Amino acid sequence: MKKKIYLLIVCLLPTLAFNQYNTWTKKADFIAGKRERAVAFSIGDYGFVSTGIDTAEILLKDLWQYDPNTDTWMQKADLPGAARRDAVAFSVNGKGYVGTGIDNANALIGAKLKDLWEYDPSTNSWTQKADFPGSGGNGIYFATAFSADNKGYICGGKWGPSLYSSQLWEYKPSSDQWIQRANLPGGVRYQLSSFSIGNQGYVGLGANQDTYKKDFYRYNPGSNQWTQIADFIGGERGSACSFSINNRGFICLGTNGGLLGDLIEYNPEINEWEVRCAYGGSERKNAISFVVNNRAFVGLGKGYSGKKASVQEYAAPNYADLNETEYACQIYPNPSKGILRVTAESYMEEIQVVDAFGKCCYRQNLSKSNFLELDLVHLATGVYYARILVSNGQFIQKQIIIE
Repeated sequence: MKKKIYLLIVCLLPTLAFNQYNTWTKKADFIAGKRERAVAFSIGDYGFVSTGIDTAEILLKDLWQYDPNTDTWMQKADLPGAARRDAVAFSVNGKGYVGTGIDNANALIGAKLKDLWEYDPSTNSWTQKADFPGSGGNGIYFATAFSADNKGYICGGKWGPSLYSSQLWEYKPSSDQWIQRANLPGGVRYQLSSFSIGNQGYVGLGANQDTYKKDFYRYNPGSNQWTQIADFIGGERGSACSFSINNRGFICLGTNGGLLGDLIEYNPEINEWEVRCAYGGSERKNAISFVVNNRAFVGLGKGYSGKKASVQEYAAPNYADLNETEYACQIYPNPSKGILRVTAESYMEEIQVVDAFGKCCYRQNLSKSNFLELDLVHLATGVYYARILVSNGQFIQKQIIIE
């Protein structure tokens, strides 16, 4: 099988304990305990988490507010509707919206939900809004939601055994009205991921009855048109987290049958995906994510050892700094079958290659060299990290996918 190497340079400044770029930092655990299949949204300086299913397989409808400045959680007013899992959430103009989902841990006996609720943080109160009309008014779960152009959107999902949707519905808060828009071109699916950049939405991944997907699409609300973008380089998956910071989109975690722990960034300017620093906690699916003041928070979900309460903060790269150091170290050729050449402006003192779980696959001490040839043909396909210590005390990390 041909091996392709996708590379990204990120600078890790060891003198900085905080505000590092492309790094994860553990935060306070979610105070309400372990859960998965919850929803999250952000308003102003706070993040919010609601609904989901706990370790006793009990469905929930509580609401919790997270303050990033104090790293603390505070309980707020419960969602008035039914307890649920696999709902959707989005925020528009200082209000949060939670809706749809299913009201039982057992999908065979659970009722699919179509209600939508608006949360006002200024009064800590909920107001019921117009029901979601998609899928013939039968309710939906496992859909995805995003906000763009002062409106909310719900796409895809599941509404019965072997019944999936590709519908896109637009919600306009100012008039409390739903309008059906153009269907997702990639076909019916559930467990999708989405994010918004500017006034456009991005939707992809997920699964139909038999197959996980890796395709992705951009939606333009002004023209009601979809455009296919570059396939996701992390491979087919569902139940991933997604968020956007600084006009970049991010996909994190998920499942392709097993559990995943990577983070991959989309750059709309060049229509390319790039691997970023793997999630700071353990692999998981059905987690939550929200962004407050360009700080991303990802957590909860279900891992190999069960449901999770842990939360990690991601500091996105400083793109100006990355541009300045783009050529400080290079690995080539690309694509490659595993024979790689490394050059650096500063002397390299050590290089280490580890896999996605941190296991060392290669290590070499160097004697002030600007050039090195790496033989990685023995490595299996997957994600690897080349960590290079250079003589100015800077660590340069290249993340490699071998296919």
